[in-house]
Order: sequence, then structure tokens, then C-alpha cells
Amino acid sequence: MQSTITYLEQTSPDDLIPARAPAEPVEVRRAEVPSPEFHRFLYSAVGGDWHWRGKLAWDWDQWMEWLTQPGFEAWVAWVRGTPAGYTAFTGREGTEVEIENFGLLPAFIGRGIGGHLLATTLQHAWTLPERHPDFKPVKRVWLHTNTLDGPHALANYQARGLRPYRTTTEERPDADAPPPGPWPNANRRA
Repeated sequence: MQSTITYLEQTSPDDLIPARAPAEPVEVRRAEVPSPEFHRFLYSAVGGDWHWRGKLAWDWDQWMEWLTQPGFEAWVAWVRGTPAGYTAFTGREGTEVEIENFGLLPAFIGRGIGGHLLATTLQHAWTLPERHPDFKPVKRVWLHTNTLDGPHALANYQARGLRPYRTTTEERPDADAPPPGPWPNANRRA
């Protein structure tokens, strides 16, 4: 199966278009303690329905290396004490921030939380040097999405002011199989 990959960017904090507030209280907090177990849970819970497989085979050391790299941050959206979504980004090449993972757990999709979490993510990405003084001012925030991601992902990114700058295609033979789900044999949406 072919997957279309769209790369999007902001080149100024002024590019950010705020989201309307969610109907229910959402708290977005930074996950400051490196915890491979927690982050693998978030990765599989958010990405399981969208063919996120890249990090599923990582061992504990690989997760810890990713979580402790300079300029890495993860932020978690919470609704009534329950993780609703998360984002992970890393400062790159001194003046760039790449949003590597972003999404919601299935129970929270369609509740107006995604736009709020993305706007908050972009604000934190632009202010990364405030929390990591070794980093220079951010000049660009970017991410990529593909046609296997959630059906509203691209529209949400563009609604927050991210602009497409490149599109590619790749062959994804794994996309012909059902997505991995949050754990083996979950088959929640089969």
C-alpha cells in the first residue's frame, strides 16, 4: 500500500493559530521523569490504530536513550486524571524542533482536545530554549504526517498554522495488515 507523507512547518511563533478551548477541563503537563514504560504505553495507546510501529520493538535502553536526549520533551493531556493524549518533540540542529509523536487515545478523539493539545505543543516547542538554555532560539517547528494517521490529523495541523512544504510517497507493506492496536490481539476496531 502507498502512503503519502506530508511535511509541515511553522517558521515563526506568530504562525500559531489558537484552538478553541475544549468543552471539558484538560490539563497539559510535561512528563519530566524519563519512564520508558509510560512512554511506550502512550506510544502504543495513541498510535496503535494508526500503524505506529517504529518504536514498538525498542528495548528499554532504546527508549531511555530517546527520552534523555538533549532537548527532548513530552507533554501529556489529562482529563479527569486519565491520560487523553500526548506529544513528544526534540530540538534539532540547534534552531529546529521536530514534533515526533502527537495524538490522542481513542476514547478522547472527537472531543475537541486535539486542537488544544496541538496549540499547547506548538507554544512549548517555540519556547524550548527557556527550559533548555543550551539551545539557541527556535526558528522552525516541523512534523510529518501520513495517510495512515488519523483522518483529521492533517486538517488539525493546518488549522493550527502549520504549512505543508513537502509531500512524498512510500510503500508501506505493513499497512495492508490491520494496525497493531494498543496491545497484541486488542482488535478493538476490527
